[in-house]
Amino acid sequence: MNAGIWGMGRYIPDQIVTNADLEKKMDTSDEWIRTRTGIEQRRIAEDGIGTVYMAAEAAKKAIQHAGIDPAEIDLIITATVTPDHMFPSVSCEIQHEIGAVNAAAMDVSAACAGFMYGIITGKQFVETGAYKHVLVVGAEKLSKVIDWEDRNTAVLFGDGAGAAVLGPVSEGRGILSFELGADGRGGKHLYQDEHVKMNGREVFKFAVRQMGESSLAVLEKAGLTKEDVDFLMPHQANIRIMESARERLGLPPEKMSVTVNQFGNTSSASIPLTMVEELEKGNVKEDDIIVMVGFGGGLTWGAIAMKWGR
Repeated sequence: MNAGIWGMGRYIPDQIVTNADLEKKMDTSDEWIRTRTGIEQRRIAEDGIGTVYMAAEAAKKAIQHAGIDPAEIDLIITATVTPDHMFPSVSCEIQHEIGAVNAAAMDVSAACAGFMYGIITGKQFVETGAYKHVLVVGAEKLSKVIDWEDRNTAVLFGDGAGAAVLGPVSEGRGILSFELGADGRGGKHLYQDEHVKMNGREVFKFAVRQMGESSLAVLEKAGLTKEDVDFLMPHQANIRIMESARERLGLPPEKMSVTVNQFGNTSSASIPLTMVEELEKGNVKEDDIIVMVGFGGGLTWGAIAMKWGR
């Protein structure tokens, strides 16, 4: 059977931090941030709001959108690099918070590619018939691991969570193909010690190449062409990286989802946050072909081609 998305939800913190706010704290400017990243503002979770809270709120909305009961969830997979603590896992805490009493639970760590890793892992359980409903969450509180005096990283990141419920869908719909990859040699370019450290030049080169290559690869595996794509939903890291992927696919600007200006880089939450944005606007239609593609620390990457609908 085919696995597809039954429902989605997200949680966005209320607190908005604009580029103008950052100008007051560090040697940067609104123009510098906009021209290099496309970011205008980001959401920062207030003290007392952690990754688990955001993840659980997104999960509740996704389950409601899917039209099922929490007790029907068989497995919870949470992609995060900012758990509230090392154990128990965020997934176990979500299970408790939402009442998914029958669900197994585990976390995955693949940085900004984490949601792709989670979706592709969950797909296997549904398609083998082992489980019927898998909840996949991407949730991050990156603000707690950012050096707010480092303008090269502090301007980039935001907090938030997004979630999807996977389940069996009709023939020809759902996840049509996927690609996962990693290159540990590049781990030194993007990592967390106490704070996030990044070699921006090297990560940019890797991302520009990989986003385009992975998008084309999943289309080829699915027997699709660039002309078939209705939406490109890339990881919202940097508008210049995203534009390079769009141009590689030959898509017009209106076919690429952009939320980086509103939310910044929310790591594993980025792609589901963006998907919910398009759903809420009514832009995603039944049988639309969607390409989701992400990259992150590790270095890691992942992509899927899917046909929307149940």
